Amino acid sequence: MNIAVVMGGYSDESVISLRSGQLILNELDTKKHTPFEVHILKEGWYVLVGGEKIALDKSDFSFQHHGKKIQFDVAINTVHGTPGEDGHLQAYWELIDLPYTGCNFYQSALTFNKRDTLSVISKFDIPKAKSVYLRFGDAINGQLLADTLGLPFFVKPNQSGSSLGVSMVNNLDELDQALAFAFAEDHDILIESYLKGTEVSVGVLRYKGEILVLGITEIVSQNAFFDYEAKYQGKSEEITPARLDVATEALVKSTAKKAYEALGMTGFSRTDFIVMDGIPYFIEMNTNPGLSPQSIFPQQAAHAKMAFSDLLENEIQLAMERKTIWAKL
Repeated sequence: MNIAVVMGGYSDESVISLRSGQLILNELDTKKHTPFEVHILKEGWYVLVGGEKIALDKSDFSFQHHGKKIQFDVAINTVHGTPGEDGHLQAYWELIDLPYTGCNFYQSALTFNKRDTLSVISKFDIPKAKSVYLRFGDAINGQLLADTLGLPFFVKPNQSGSSLGVSMVNNLDELDQALAFAFAEDHDILIESYLKGTEVSVGVLRYKGEILVLGITEIVSQNAFFDYEAKYQGKSEEITPARLDVATEALVKSTAKKAYEALGMTGFSRTDFIVMDGIPYFIEMNTNPGLSPQSIFPQQAAHAKMAFSDLLENEIQLAMERKTIWAKL
């Protein structure tokens, strides 16, 4: 099959996405598939063929090469941020009847919105931090926030990834700068209470008909929290498997599965928790987790002794199965 390995995006996360896409290109079984490197960027949508940028036809996601029209059988979505992690590309691919990997447009849009995700999670008795939701232009009372959430607290863009725009506020003198930092990423923000505990990231996917916890990784940041620098510039230690006792490990796994099911997920995911007093508190779910060789999800696959190429084949098969379901509707 012709496989579009789609990478890039319109946000600052595009650099990370391009790394993720390269791992996919390296791991795909070329005896079964013909992979194509597809870039979706603000400056344009194109396919890289022999170093040449060939524009995509947005009417059907095809391109012309040597006078021949090339169409894709499946799109592997590795776009972080908008438009690949917020539902836009998924809705477009459904409209043109192109199978794609990962979750569908609704789950993608839902999980990219922190407020809406927490609202759904709360209905399933999954612990989470206290939070306050604000929009740009709302009156903000710092003292009321401190009284409600305690200090320190986190200020986050409501829709953003890779910890972009996230700040820890230790005292109210830091609040204005944190708000400006978050509002630069999104017009809606979430302010959350600080949870002091062990941060873990849990890879979950649907594999051969079962929801599988790929692994649990403990995050030890050199910074105040697992920010962009800690994630991508070597300022953290990532320990797989996480140093948890047997009972806590079992609870983290069952809670991660519960969150995956509650949000109606398919495809790769990475869910972050803070484990405090033996209880995992939900932080967020990433539906397009980083897939560079240094990223957590591939580390967990390696530790589980699962060939990444097998995981990709499973995703391609799920995408094709979903197309069969569409045909019956």
